[in-house]
Amino acid sequence: MIVTLRPTLFRKVTVIGVGLIGGSLAKAIKKNKLAKEVVGVSQGQQTLTAALKEGTIDQGYHDVVKAVTNSDLVILAAPVGIIINMLSIIGPHLRRGCVVTDVGSSKVSIVHAAQKFLPSHVFYVGSHPLAGSEKAGVQNANAELFHNATVVMTPTDTTHRLAKDRVKLLWTKVGAQVKFMTPDEHDKALGYVSHLPHMVAFALMETVPSDILPFAAQGLKDTTRIAASSPQMWNDISVSNKKNVIKAIDEVAKNLSLIRKAITTNDQKTLLNLFKNAKTKRDSLN
Repeated sequence: MIVTLRPTLFRKVTVIGVGLIGGSLAKAIKKNKLAKEVVGVSQGQQTLTAALKEGTIDQGYHDVVKAVTNSDLVILAAPVGIIINMLSIIGPHLRRGCVVTDVGSSKVSIVHAAQKFLPSHVFYVGSHPLAGSEKAGVQNANAELFHNATVVMTPTDTTHRLAKDRVKLLWTKVGAQVKFMTPDEHDKALGYVSHLPHMVAFALMETVPSDILPFAAQGLKDTTRIAASSPQMWNDISVSNKKNVIKAIDEVAKNLSLIRKAITTNDQKTLLNLFKNAKTKRDSLN
């Protein structure tokens, strides 16, 4: 009987940014045998040492140019500002036919940078896995992180079809459910469901006096869990999706103003309606 070995999806994959998301994706790629070699890039030696020790990556580099040489897939798993900068650095060093994707939380600015900095023989398609945690670092990486998670891909009219298909297959193979949106649609939606909640959590923690924090119960902890996320990452997201973040903040400020007015005037009917509507929406979430 002839046994046919299943070919790997990629020969060499380079993950730039071996943190929670990048490390988890590297682990998932290795676990599912989707690449012959997985290379990681980090400026921190401790991160590379830990990633190598855990078998998250096969090789680790500080030098991004060396890391991407001869790669057929490059995954940019870093804060948005770094992703944009990396696109300008790696562009001239990518082999013909290389596919580039990212896991950035805002897409329009990254797509524009990819179109500007990547040569025509390199194929970019944007991705954003809606998975993660307030915890950071490769030590928290998990090969099952993307199982049943939604990944939004943001191809444009100029996206190479085969590149889109290969990146979609990658996400499917690590257990994710892929949905497609335009970069603009993605940034508008995420401005409400991801970026705004983080802004509110940060603002709430800034509002609570430090000397009162010892009295905080689970309600405050649950509401502000995501305020423990990376400040640099959320700085970059806020700036890169400025228009949509500001619009969402203005709308939540308007609703807080309505609540404030109802409390001030003892308008319990309005207050109850606002709370009931909010509860109905919250109950509809899975």
